[in-house]
Amino acid sequence: MRQRQASQDARRAREFEAFVAGAGGRLLHAATLLTAEAPDDNPRARRLLTLSLAHTYACWDRLRGEDPYDRTRRYLATRFAHGAWHQYGGLGGARPHPSSPLAALAPQERLVLVLRLYEGVAEEQTAALLGLAAERVHTICDRAAATLLHPPRGPAPAMGGAKVVAS
Repeated sequence: MRQRQASQDARRAREFEAFVAGAGGRLLHAATLLTAEAPDDNPRARRLLTLSLAHTYACWDRLRGEDPYDRTRRYLATRFAHGAWHQYGGLGGARPHPSSPLAALAPQERLVLVLRLYEGVAEEQTAALLGLAAERVHTICDRAAATLLHPPRGPAPAMGGAKVVAS
């Protein structure tokens, strides 16, 4: 009996290691985009991914044909959303890294944009995952994409040459 359990545990570990080897890089990139950290300095993204992979490993035997990548991505998204909801300002109070491509977006906008455009999750699935109406997901995605394509401009430059003299 012990030998059978050890054999099952070894098989489970091999399967999970193969899954992480194949999907870990993409999931880490998605987590880095969500947390808006620099790709080479992303401790919050790594923590988020570690929690998601731990959750997936804990329920590995109960997946029964379910896609482990989808399960991990869903948990990653809900964990990020939960953290952003309870501690507004991203995951925790940390500010996005200025070099992050999604630094200009709010956490919810980053989440919707990453799920819809980077991960290719359907609008209806994203809405169900986040508990939003599909129209709201569409609006958030459009607004986030517009912000990235047409970033807000800084303050207007001072008018050169003309000086106001007070009398």
